[in-house]
Amino acid sequence: MTTRTARRTRRTLQVAGAGAAALLALTACSSSGKDEAAGSAAPSSPGKPSGTVTVFAAASLKESFTALGKTFESRYPGTKVTFSFGGSDSLAASITGGAPADVFAAASAKTMKIVTDAGDAAGAPATFVRNQLEIATLPGNPDKVSSLKDLTGPGLKVVLCAKEVPCGAAAQKALDAGKLELTPVSYEQDVRSALTKVELKEADAAVVYRTDVKAAGDKVEGVEFPESADAVNDYPIALLKNAPNTTASKAFIALVRSAEGQKVLTGAGFLKP
Repeated sequence: MTTRTARRTRRTLQVAGAGAAALLALTACSSSGKDEAAGSAAPSSPGKPSGTVTVFAAASLKESFTALGKTFESRYPGTKVTFSFGGSDSLAASITGGAPADVFAAASAKTMKIVTDAGDAAGAPATFVRNQLEIATLPGNPDKVSSLKDLTGPGLKVVLCAKEVPCGAAAQKALDAGKLELTPVSYEQDVRSALTKVELKEADAAVVYRTDVKAAGDKVEGVEFPESADAVNDYPIALLKNAPNTTASKAFIALVRSAEGQKVLTGAGFLKP
C-alpha cells in the first residue's frame, strides 16, 4: 500500500468514527428528551386523593361527618366531600337503584346488608362506631319522664322512627326487652325528623339516639333507660362497587376509622366498636 493510499484510508475511518459518535450523541439526547417529556407528563404523586367524594350516611352522623368532611378537604386540597344524609333504608334503596355514590355509612348492619346482598359494596363493610338510644323530652322534662315505661302512659304525645329505619327497629327491640307496648302519634322516616318533633313542641318525647340528644343541646333533655343496652346499633361503612372516585373514597374511610376520626365520633356521643 502506498503512503498516499494509507493516509486516505485513515482519513475515511476518522470521518466515519466522528459521524458514528455524533449519531450516538444525537440518539442519547433524543432518548433523554423523550424520558424527560414522559416524566413531566406523569402524575407527580399517583394515588393522591383529588376530586369529589359522595358519601351517603345515616342522619345521626350529620354533625360528626360534616366535621370530618372539612378535615378531609383541608388535608387534601382540591378535594370536596358531598353528603346525602337520611334514613339508612332509604339511602340503601337509592344505592341499589343506581344512585351515584362512593361511600355508604349505615346505622345498622341490617340496612348495610341490603347493599351487600345486591352486590353494590366493594368488599366487606367495617363497623366504625356504635350508638345507643335515649329518650328526648321537652327542655326541663315537664312530664317527669324517667323511664321507657313512662312513655306508655296516657296523655303523652310520643314519636318513634319508622320500624324499617334503624332507630325505629332499635326502639322496638328496647320495648320488647321491657315487655312494653307503645303506640306513637307518628312514625318518622329518620331520627332527625323524630327529634325535630320534640324541638318544635309537636311531641312530648321521642326515642332517638343519644348522639342526637347531645347534638340538640338545650333544645331537648335526654333521659337514659336501661333497656337501651339491649338495642345498641353497630354502624358499618363501605366503599361502593361503582364508586366514581375510589382513591379519595378509601382515604375518607381511612380518616373515619382513624384515631382522629374516632375522637370526633366519640366526642359526638358515639361508642367505640
